[in-house]
Amino acid sequence: MAGELLLELLSEEIPARMQRRAIEDLTGLIRDKLSAAEIPAADLRGYVTPRRLTVIAGGIPERQPDRSEERRGPRVGAPQQALDGFLRAAGLSSIEQCEVRDTGRGEFYFAIVQHAGRPAAQVLPELLQAAIAELPWPKSMRFPAAPLRWVRPLTSVLCLFGGEVLPLSLGEVPVGRTTCGHRFLSPGEIAVDNAQDYVAKLEAASVILDQDQRRDLIAADLDRLAQKEGVKVKPDPGLLDEVTGLAEFPVVLIGAIDDESMALPPEVLATAMRTHQKYFTCLKSDGSPAPRFLFVANNLTPDDGKTIVAGNERVLKARLADARFFWDQDRKIRLEDRVESLKDRVYYEKLGSVYDKVRRMEALAEFVVPYVPDADAKRARRAAWLAKADLSTGMVGEFPELQGVMGRYYALHDGEDSRVADAVADHYKPLGPNDTCPTAPDSIVVALADKLDALAAFFAIGEKPTGSRDPFALRRAAQGIIRLILENELRLSLRDAFKQAHSPSWPGLTRPSTSSSDEKEPVDARIKSGHDGGVSAELRDDLAVLTLIEFVFDRLRVHVRDQGISHDLIAAAWKPRRNEFEPVSPAQQREDDLTRFLRRVRALQNFLRTDDGSNLLVAYRRASNIVDIEERRDRRLYNDPVDAGSFQQDEENKLYEALIGASTALDTYLGHEEFDAAMRRLAQLRQPVDEFFDKVTVNVDEPELRENRLRLLSRIRAVMNQVADFSQIEG
Repeated sequence: MAGELLLELLSEEIPARMQRRAIEDLTGLIRDKLSAAEIPAADLRGYVTPRRLTVIAGGIPERQPDRSEERRGPRVGAPQQALDGFLRAAGLSSIEQCEVRDTGRGEFYFAIVQHAGRPAAQVLPELLQAAIAELPWPKSMRFPAAPLRWVRPLTSVLCLFGGEVLPLSLGEVPVGRTTCGHRFLSPGEIAVDNAQDYVAKLEAASVILDQDQRRDLIAADLDRLAQKEGVKVKPDPGLLDEVTGLAEFPVVLIGAIDDESMALPPEVLATAMRTHQKYFTCLKSDGSPAPRFLFVANNLTPDDGKTIVAGNERVLKARLADARFFWDQDRKIRLEDRVESLKDRVYYEKLGSVYDKVRRMEALAEFVVPYVPDADAKRARRAAWLAKADLSTGMVGEFPELQGVMGRYYALHDGEDSRVADAVADHYKPLGPNDTCPTAPDSIVVALADKLDALAAFFAIGEKPTGSRDPFALRRAAQGIIRLILENELRLSLRDAFKQAHSPSWPGLTRPSTSSSDEKEPVDARIKSGHDGGVSAELRDDLAVLTLIEFVFDRLRVHVRDQGISHDLIAAAWKPRRNEFEPVSPAQQREDDLTRFLRRVRALQNFLRTDDGSNLLVAYRRASNIVDIEERRDRRLYNDPVDAGSFQQDEENKLYEALIGASTALDTYLGHEEFDAAMRRLAQLRQPVDEFFDKVTVNVDEPELRENRLRLLSRIRAVMNQVADFSQIEG
């Protein structure tokens, strides 16, 4: 017969942002521990409210299954001391209880130890206590009632199995069959018998346990009240999730915004309501802000919420009055007059002030302009100069989320060109994978300048992201560079851009001294930290630029993953091996043009999907493996020129001529960025390669003939590697 487990951990209010992850982790821990203890639950569900984590698990076996364990003991005839030790370890009293078996290496004693399964009611307490103790929280605290850390102080625990209380050792935190309802609407204790009784009594006590049910209820009431007022709710899934975690009994109400406050920019209204008050913005039919706001209360009042609405209207009016004050005061000082005050605002230690960053952005913007069609150098420099000026305004000081946005409003108020103002607003974008990417030419320039400077500057002082830390959002900056370039189809050389951004004379930039082994070097890992190692400053800067490019391409792998492009294609196309037989051509240099690179990758992907491509890849691996094996065995390389006069079979000559022609053609096609044509030319190698492997034996007895054929195989690898490093391709 199966039993039912009911666990509720009641505490003070849990931050909304932590709730869903917490219940997912708790249910996962309990599920795994039940399975490991051989009493798996047939059905396990988790629920979370602002004050409680609840797990209901059904179909748990009443006891663990019995197990038998076989242990091999000493050899027959072993000393009595060894036999006694084996019997003690196996829990037996006499050697007659053991079996004697011939293992082929002699006769040994074997003990069959029976382990009776424990009742689930005995196993569950230790299992649950371990799960509770292991539950990870982003932040936790100690409290006097219990020895464990928790996000907020635990007030009680309800723990039942089969209707009976399970004892848990949690210090002074009471453990039993009682819980509490809504803090205000039903504050008394509630005794429950099972999960069904628990859910029903909580609902009667004004607690909606299911978080998804609460979310759906809030969403429906938001739409209903908005339609009643002739407005619509601005979609905000993130805020909806947050308010779901703020109320156990959500009551949606609507309030009004005073006319004076409606004169504020829409972004100010939305930020004040959403970020600070958790209010939903209402819109008119034309998409403009409506003088209404929606919010979620966690209580009922005898006057149908009128008192609550009036209180929230007063709070919002006061906050918007502050915003109006900042709005009026900020416009009294021109935006360009605020730039000088950025000298007093530190950007980061060793990177100077925000004013220094602005000057770096100015220079970078001028460099980027030629790569962005229709961009204007004068406008771009002006936008870069004004981009950070709104950091000194009162509005941005009160609402940091509006930096850039307020700069646009103030720039327009000062009579700046609208394209300059838009570039000021857009230069932080894109802020994430779901944010819009700038498309206006001047906006693209300033956004790229901002992100190129951030990456180059922080890498220069050794502040690179690690596996677990990225405090300066450099991965996001790299992702922004990728999107700005690819979505606008720019032909920007990352090598040139990062060289410009890595200038040693950049304003405010203080690089670590190479004389101190305690400071990080802003160079490739091939340079030992703290030591010049005889490397020139020019080479060190080149390696630093290469490190930045590698970082961007690492992020590119993530960016294109959703487009069906695998990481091995990125690796293969980015690092094509040079042809050992020819001088390095521009087409064979390591790629740094993202737009061109992605075209190359897609052409390679399409080629490998064809029969010619997949078969040629097999041939490449065969040739490469043979050469690698023979080079290791002979302790030498077979990359010398092929001697065409030593050929003894037509297949050798045909393959050699095909490779010579392909190599020349590939250089031409790649140099003109005709990647599809290059792949079609590569496909023509399939027949001569196949015929060579069918008719020609490489490892013959004649040393000179064998060596020449190995050079020919090496030539196959070299020619194909002009397009991509096929050794990187998996599958």
